[in-house]
Amino acid sequence: MRSELSVDHLLGIKYLDKEDIELIFKTADHFKEVINRPIKKVPSLRDITIANLFFENSTRTRLSFELAEKRLSADIINFSAASSSVKKGETLIDTVNNILSMKVDMVVMRHPNPGAGIFLSKHVNARIINAGDGAHEHPTQALLDCYSIREKLGSVNGKKVVIVGDILHSRVALSNIFALKLLGAEVKVCGPKTLIPKHIESLGVKVEGNLKAALEWCDVANMLRVQNERMDISYFPSTREYIQQYGLNRKILENLNKEIVVMHPGPINRGVEITSDVADSKQAIILDQVQNGVAVRMAVIYLLASKIEQ
Repeated sequence: MRSELSVDHLLGIKYLDKEDIELIFKTADHFKEVINRPIKKVPSLRDITIANLFFENSTRTRLSFELAEKRLSADIINFSAASSSVKKGETLIDTVNNILSMKVDMVVMRHPNPGAGIFLSKHVNARIINAGDGAHEHPTQALLDCYSIREKLGSVNGKKVVIVGDILHSRVALSNIFALKLLGAEVKVCGPKTLIPKHIESLGVKVEGNLKAALEWCDVANMLRVQNERMDISYFPSTREYIQQYGLNRKILENLNKEIVVMHPGPINRGVEITSDVADSKQAIILDQVQNGVAVRMAVIYLLASKIEQ
């Protein structure tokens, strides 16, 4: 197996190959063991400074990255656009150059514009990790989702995974499709026609309009929330109708011919895409995803930090 990543930045799953993902998973296995010890810190990145730049609101992803960085003993600068000079008209490149003048080695960035991380990687001398760019990609979420499937079912290869919900606006869906296909899974998407992108079959996935048919087919159901904040028009008649057609509840699960694994990237709209009795059930691995997120992000940060020229 390769001992280092083939890329200098984590900008999207589409820039990785299967060996990259396997190396990240192998490294995450080690870090998962570390974070379950009484002393959860390792001195791996003691001389590395990481800036967390979040130009969009985030709680779970930002905290997960911050915890991963602290577990690796890195120095951290946290930056929130809501309370920054960006509000006064400062450009992305100015903001980042100001931060890099503080001798930052790595930037973890979430930005509303697709391709922001790629733009940054071409203009600044630091390793970039994309923590979500618009409705484009969210690579670490896809990595932790696939890692969680591997942990639960032994392998991703050959598994049938359905991604349900707002595929059109979801960076999680796109990154998951890339990662799952790379690792040998079969993938379907399910949701209202208005929330399924045109030509999505060109990515090697199938479209299923009926939730129950999709659930009978799959081994894993990844339930996505409806991203109202990205919608400028109404994509379905009402939330009530969406729940009736695409909401997952206990009764639907119990009526299946088999037991499936239920996932959700969070935050959960309880009672919309998934009910509380499903989210809190033994079939759901949502809390495992959260824990695995720290280990996977530690692995990504560690592997990219090893490519920093001192």
